Formats: sequence, C-alpha cells, structure tokens
Amino acid sequence: MRRGIRFWLVAMVIAGLGLVGATGTAQAAKAKSTTTTSPKLSGEIKVSAAASLTNAFSKLGADFQKANPGTTITFNFGGSGTLVTQIQSGAPADVFASADGANMQKVVNGGQVTAQPTAFATNLLTIVVKPGNPKGVKSLADLAKLDVVSLCAPPQPCGTYADQILSQAGVTIPPDHITRGADVKSTLSAVTTGDADAAIVYVTDGKAAGSTVTAVQIPAWQNAFAIYPIAPIATSTNADLANAWIKYTTSAAGQKTLQSFGFLPPPPSE
Repeated sequence: MRRGIRFWLVAMVIAGLGLVGATGTAQAAKAKSTTTTSPKLSGEIKVSAAASLTNAFSKLGADFQKANPGTTITFNFGGSGTLVTQIQSGAPADVFASADGANMQKVVNGGQVTAQPTAFATNLLTIVVKPGNPKGVKSLADLAKLDVVSLCAPPQPCGTYADQILSQAGVTIPPDHITRGADVKSTLSAVTTGDADAAIVYVTDGKAAGSTVTAVQIPAWQNAFAIYPIAPIATSTNADLANAWIKYTTSAAGQKTLQSFGFLPPPPSE
C-alpha cells in the first residue's frame, strides 16, 4: 500500500493538484489475477467508451484477449454524451466508460447501469496549436485573440470542461470564432488539418497527436480534473466477461497501460 500511495503522490505532484492516495498494489494484483487468467471467460462483449480512450483501450483490449483466449472485446468509441443517447435508445453495449461522472449518472438514473460505477483513470486538459506555435499562444487568455478555436460540443465532457475552465479564467472567445467538434478526436483534428488555430483537448489526446501539434500546458489552478468511471450495462448478455474487463482496467497491468498513454491514476477509494 505504501508503494501505491507514493506513486499517487508523485503523479499528483506532477499534475500540480496536491491530491493524495492510490489504488493499493495488492488490490490491483488481486484484480489482475482474477481477470486475466480465468479459464471460464469466453464470448464477446461490446464496450462503449469515450473517444479519448481509443488508443489506450485498443491496447488494453489486445492484451486482455491475448491473456484470455476465446474472448473478444469490441469497442464503440465516441463522445460520452452521444454514447449515453445510444445506450438509452437500446444500442447493444455491455460496458460503458465515460469521460465524466455526469454522463455516467444519466445511465445510472435511467436504470441502464445498476452496478456501482468504478473510477479507473483521470485526465487533464491542454491547449494544442499548430506545430511550432505560430500564433504564439501561451495561455487560455490568448485563445480570445485567435481567428478559429476548436472546442468540443457539450454535452461531451471535453466541451463541458473547456467551457468551464474558460469561464473560470474570465476568457471569452467570440462565438463566431469557435468551431465545435462532435468529440475530442474531431476537435483536435480541426487543428491538425489547419481548420483551427488552436483547440482545448485532453492531455492524452495531445500526447497521441505527437508532432502534428504543439501542446501548451494549462496551469493546474486553471485546469479541470476529469475522472473516468466505468460500469457494466444492466442488459449485458455476458456479465462475467463485462465485469472481468472492468476489473482489468483497474489491475496493475491495466493501470500501467493507461498511464503509458498519459492518463493519471484514479482517485483513492473511500
């Protein structure tokens, strides 16, 4: 446990948030042992997951299937708000992973999720601009001076978070200078294709974009702390595999992979 706590402290100091705690390594190891080696797991599940999880979950899915022959994990990536609409309209899904608690609460309230959601990762926001930062963007305030800024469209969490931090920073971008993306991937794409001067996206997506953008850090005191919850869908036809997948995301192996893609650890359990 001491080792897990030390890791949480280091991660949160780096993020500048001053939070303390971690998921215990003993608990994580137990989760791993019960989800990656069980011979009883078989069949297929569909995981509806926030677009920002695309790269990390794709790697997790490949690793999980390798460790559990006979299982298939398929993904439906999109904006969390869009995924909620799909789930509540009856679209097939066994697991839902949201980029915020608000959208998860919608399916909890709607009865589509009956189990207690589990927080499995956290994220921060960053500004991304064209390579080399030709407009000289240094802060949120500079966004108000640009011709086109790409933001996610609420109720997608990336849009809600962006609007929140801009409001708290007292920054107003003229509405006709804003283009809205359907999810974080399309929001970032507006910069990489040259249609926007800058965008506000998750740190993980800025990292994944590599040299196609330049990231401008948002100070911790101006940032939003995104907590990602995950839960099984009540109508899942393979509850055992759905629950095993959820446990895998919080296992030592799952956490290592998530953090390699830039995600931070989940907050400590109460």
